[in-house]
Amino acid sequence: MTATHTRILLLAALLALGTATGLFLGWRWFEALIETAQPPSLGVPTSVLVLDRNGRLLRPFSVADGRWRLPVTLADLDPTYLAMLLAWEDRRFHGHAGVDPLALARAGAQLLTRGRIVSGGSTLTMQLARLLDGRSTRDPGGKLHQALTALALERRHSKDAILGAYLTLAPYGGNLEGVRAASLAWLGKEPRRLTPAEAALLVALPQAPEARRPDRDPQAARRARDRVLERALALGIIDQQAAQAARATPVPSARRPFPLLAPHLAQRARRAQPQAGEIHLTLDAALQSRLEALATERAAALGPAVSVALLAADHGSGQVLASVGSAGLFDADRDGFIDMTRALRSPGSTLKPLIYGLAFEAGLAHPESLIEDRPTGFGGYVPANFDRGFQGTVTVRRALQLSLNVPAVKLLEAVGPARLVARLRRAGAAPVLPDSAPPGLAVGLGGVGISLQDLVQVYAALARGGAPVALTETLGPGEPPPGGGARVLEGRAAWTLASVLAGTPPPANAAPGSLAFKTGTSYGYRDAWAIGFDGRHVAGVWVGRPDGAPVPGLAGIEAAAPILVDLFARLGPIAPLSPPPPGVLLATHAQLPPPLRHVEGRSSAGTAQAGGPEIAYPPDGARIDLGLGEGQLVDLVLKVRNGTPPFAWFANGAPIGQEPFARTARFTPDGPGFVTLSVVDGRGGAARASVFLE
Repeated sequence: MTATHTRILLLAALLALGTATGLFLGWRWFEALIETAQPPSLGVPTSVLVLDRNGRLLRPFSVADGRWRLPVTLADLDPTYLAMLLAWEDRRFHGHAGVDPLALARAGAQLLTRGRIVSGGSTLTMQLARLLDGRSTRDPGGKLHQALTALALERRHSKDAILGAYLTLAPYGGNLEGVRAASLAWLGKEPRRLTPAEAALLVALPQAPEARRPDRDPQAARRARDRVLERALALGIIDQQAAQAARATPVPSARRPFPLLAPHLAQRARRAQPQAGEIHLTLDAALQSRLEALATERAAALGPAVSVALLAADHGSGQVLASVGSAGLFDADRDGFIDMTRALRSPGSTLKPLIYGLAFEAGLAHPESLIEDRPTGFGGYVPANFDRGFQGTVTVRRALQLSLNVPAVKLLEAVGPARLVARLRRAGAAPVLPDSAPPGLAVGLGGVGISLQDLVQVYAALARGGAPVALTETLGPGEPPPGGGARVLEGRAAWTLASVLAGTPPPANAAPGSLAFKTGTSYGYRDAWAIGFDGRHVAGVWVGRPDGAPVPGLAGIEAAAPILVDLFARLGPIAPLSPPPPGVLLATHAQLPPPLRHVEGRSSAGTAQAGGPEIAYPPDGARIDLGLGEGQLVDLVLKVRNGTPPFAWFANGAPIGQEPFARTARFTPDGPGFVTLSVVDGRGGAARASVFLE
């Protein structure tokens, strides 16, 4: 070998070494560049979702800039759609590191040979990088930055996280981002189950979201969809029959509205949980949809400006299953934006059942007792019936079922208006008295402000045998019972009341005895109500004008009760009411003790009628130690003074069997706790005392 050859070889070796060193150093520099790059976060803001008890979407809210960007996971997507997406956009997605050299080489060769872009070389990761930072990729510098960002993203996140982020951000026309928003807007469904035609359309739209918008150019959308179908067929993702059927499927030509169920409650729940991404309500989306349709339909039939509000709950758990605040959120003529489930209105006669329940509890009346419905004054207050007539002597059962006013006021005077209001509060209601005045007899006929929500909660307690329950609207730990858990009514009195309400004459569209319910009409025909329950559900209906204007002829039995019946029909089969608890006095009028056969005397709670009986022992409000905490069963001696024999004694509304002409009696309590003792004499005079036994 000559010296010249040696010099040439040495020079070549030096050049090769320099090139390798340069490549190595360049590679290390590029690696360091990727490692130190700070790619955008994948945690982009997404729409707040309000979901029902089963996870179904009730209402999404747009993000701050007005875009619809719903969160989505790969498990939420149809597998065929995912296969089509990767086949069309990035076949080697799971194999490359963010940039696909083969795809870039193919795109470059096509550009050189055909003079135009036939297919892009960007991977899904590169597209995500562009969506995240919004930088233009039309110039080489922008494209290089996109590639670098894609490589950095792949080193910091899993493939599933990258694909999920792309599917959340991909543009679909207008203010739609992400496949879930697109599926709801263009297809009217969640992307969990898609036909091949639907899947192909959702794959095609992000490449040219404005040019291919189905509502602007359905033919362009169709052509793009069919090209995706051809690729899917060629790769065996779908067969020939499926491809042919998909190509024959029309492309949607209009955008659909997003779900907007329970809008008032959803908005209220969002305000209560401003940081939550998902809010889970107790509602049932299917039932909510049916009841919203019912409210809209019935309001339209009732006339202009009239609205309807509905509320349905499971009284066992207290969970609200449907809440309809108006007959239409956007119906300006009916003030649809006002949530009438929470508005304070006059309840009409819907509080009467609790008055009767308190009378049953105190032993002042029985459903078969007789009571007078005649013109009567109560210290200047002279109530009249709805029809301005009077029924004369009727049973207490009939008086409640006919919603007679004089008997109700007579019993309210006996049990005391303050006690009625206190029991409403025990149920969790918040009644508002006019000018914060003390409760008077007018409370029993609607002279108080109360909401539909509160009325349903009161009736839920009646349906549960007098035990209060808090109505809840969001899933999670239940609210504690209202009123500290104190009973709204004693169990026997509550059952007796329910049996009376179940016999209320039903509207024309219902069978007798199917529901325990009560209607009400407020003064001036401003509000019509129907509240009722069966063995499982409790529900309420309000009808009227949100602005409080009168609606001539509006009455609870005609306007609200038929809606209540249809509401329960949509809830499912009627569940039977519970059987009577032990100790209920089931008797005809003739079988009643003489003091219970006729309700005549007036007495306030805890006092005796002038000249009537008085409980000499135990005194009202006493605490008596009988050693009950030690498991002993000890009799409590009861004494009465004044009054005319025979005497009938009651403990929590249940009769105590004793010698009727004796002035002493014995009561054996079941255990420690509060007990209400009542005595009624032969002339109908009564007295009551509440004591605590321990």
